[in-house]
Formats: sequence, structure tokens, C-alpha cells
Amino acid sequence: MAVSKPDLINGMRMTALSVTSHVLLMTNIPADQPLGGDWTGVVFWSKLNTRRIVSSALNMGLYVAEVPWAYPSSRFTKDFDLTVAWFASYLPRSTTSYFMRVDWETVGRCVNRALHDLEPEHSRRLDSLVNIGIDETSYKKGHKYITVIVNHDTNTVVWASEDHGKSVLEKFYKQLTPEQLSSIKVVTGDGAKWITECVNEYTPDCAHCVDSFHVIEWAMTALNEVRKDIWHDAYSEYRQIKKDNPYGKGRPKKDDPELAIVKAAKAKADEIKGSAYALGKAPEHLSEKQQLRVNLIASQNPRLYRAYLLKEQLRLLLKLTNVDEAEDELKRWLWKASHSRIPAFKELYQKIRRHKTHILSTIRYGMSNARIEATNNKIKLIIRKAYGFRNIQNMLDMVYLVCSDIRIPLPNRKLNAA
Repeated sequence: MAVSKPDLINGMRMTALSVTSHVLLMTNIPADQPLGGDWTGVVFWSKLNTRRIVSSALNMGLYVAEVPWAYPSSRFTKDFDLTVAWFASYLPRSTTSYFMRVDWETVGRCVNRALHDLEPEHSRRLDSLVNIGIDETSYKKGHKYITVIVNHDTNTVVWASEDHGKSVLEKFYKQLTPEQLSSIKVVTGDGAKWITECVNEYTPDCAHCVDSFHVIEWAMTALNEVRKDIWHDAYSEYRQIKKDNPYGKGRPKKDDPELAIVKAAKAKADEIKGSAYALGKAPEHLSEKQQLRVNLIASQNPRLYRAYLLKEQLRLLLKLTNVDEAEDELKRWLWKASHSRIPAFKELYQKIRRHKTHILSTIRYGMSNARIEATNNKIKLIIRKAYGFRNIQNMLDMVYLVCSDIRIPLPNRKLNAA
């Protein structure tokens, strides 16, 4: 079969991806040719005179009748748009643009049309929500964030919006019906104040869980503050000893007592500075060298070792499954932290006490933010593949498309083989 013209038909691109019964009537394809055959690379030039409607009475302008193989206002066939969306969900946008011979921005429009065809109503994702997770993730330099809400039961993004904070999260809650609000039973988060305020205001009867990972992160931040304060003191002491015991001209002797004092002070400061990794690991995962370092801290820095023990005690109680036992252990921990005479852990005590109910809810329901953190990593991968997004809506469309259970059908392929 001869092909004679470029693949433009009244502004519409027709390729082997768009073989339909309409095209069969306008080309000389044999009637017995199976449609499932491989027509890749074959370009059909066809012409279809669509009906136009001019509404001068209502002053509504000119309308063109829709065709069954293309989306409204699209220059491409439906199969082409779906194929671009499928490539964009797996490949960088530049690669998709080059392979499909379209502009970079056209890829975003194809994805938008495919998404709205495969899922005409995003609001359906908000039905029957029971366990949800709320978090924000950065998508651009300069503190640019998006707020993401994940359904724990389906592991899909149900809502996403630019920016973060109470005013943004309120948009999500305000579009929910009373029935949808009442169906939410558990909300997980990172303990941010704006999440807590919205949960208490819109779903006061649901359980609010603070992710255990973030609780340990708070403890690690407090422990690092203590370690840095002690290191600053040790380093200041080393500089003072070095100043009080200046070296003479030439290389000092190995058995010089003044040199030994200076070296001991420097070794003490370096030991504290290099202990961050050992103090952050669980005792059962420490190497022999790291265990020796922790033992040295226990003998030389009682304050830092007490901070380390408080962190470990908090980590272990979060692993408990019995809520009553966990509550008793948490009360003991709060007492120890409030009487620790360590300012950083006194501040942590205040924070843990505010979130005490939320921490116990986490243990009771066994929920965490693991799914939403994994979704955040997937979103960052989408952004890296696209080398960033200038259009925030294009990014949100990709998030809704990739972080969901939507399957994109490919031409001449079974859906389960995609």
C-alpha cells in the first residue's frame, strides 16, 4: 500500500496507532487484514469532513463535532495520547518527546487528556476512605512543597495540591461530604501542628497516629544537640590546652609530656565528633569498633551516655504491641526525660507529652507513614525523570497517574499484559 502525504489530517495525526473502522473505509486496506497486525511505522493519510455547528443566535461561536477516535481539542488520536501517557509514566519526558516526535509540552497535554479519560472523576478516590496518611514533600528548590494524601488501604494517592499548611489541607477536608468525613477512622502524619489542628477540627472522632519514625527522629535531633554541645566544650578545652602548651621550634619529641596532653585533648574531641553514627544505631547492630566507642562515651561522658539511653528507651517502647504496657513505659520515660537535667531532652519531653495520645494510637493500630514516605520517593523519581516541572498541573497529573491503580491500555495489547 502506498502512502503519499504527511500524517496530518485537519490538524489530527493519524498513525498505525489509530486504525479504526472509520479509517478502514477511507483507505485501501484489505477487508480481511486483521486489526491486531503490526502496523508500526505505517502512516495513513485520510480525510474526514466533520460537521460544524455555528450558534449565531446564542452567540456561542463555532463548534466541531467530536470523532470517536480522538479527544476533544486534541490533534492526536486517543491511542496516540494513551501511548504517550504510558511512555511518560516509565521514561523521562525528553525521551518520550523524542521517541513520539512531539513537543515537550505536548507530552503534558497528552498525559492530561489520557488521565481524564481513564478517570473522569478524581473525586471517586475520596469515597470509602478509612485509613489515610498526610505528608508534604518538596518538588523544587526554594521551599516549594506539595501536600499529598494517601489511602493506606489501596496505597494510592487520593489527593494532592501545591504548597502545604493548614489552609491547603482545609481544601481537602472542605470538599468531603459528611458521609466521607465520618468514614475516616485513622489519620497518620508526622506530628506537624497544621495536620493536628485540621484532624481535630474536621474529624475529631478519628484516631490520629504520629509515625514512630518521626518520633525517633525527634529523639535523634535532641541527642545530636547534646553531642554537639559536648563536642564544642571538648574542642574549646583542646584549643585552650594547645594555647597553654605551645610547641617549641622544630619537631617535638615523642615522649614530650606537653605534647601528650595536647594529643589526649584532641583525641577526646575527635572521639565525640565521630560518634554520631554509633550513637544513632541500635545496640544490636553495632560493630565491635562502634561498641567500643559507645563504651568509651559511657565512661568519659555521662551526660551524653544518659541522652543515648533515653533515645534507646524511647525506641524500644515504640516497638511494644501492648498499649497498656506501652503507656506505663511512656510515663516512666517522660519522668526520666523531665528529670534528666539535659535541656534538649526537656524540650523533647514537652513535645512527646503533647503527642502522647497520638503515639499510643500508633501502637494500638499498628499504623505508620511508611506508605506515604514510599509515595514521596516515587514522586521525587517522577520529578527527576522529568528534570523538574514548570507546570505544577502537569506534575500533579503525573502523580495521579503513576501513584494509583490506573492501568493505561496500549493499542493492540491486552490490558493485563501492559
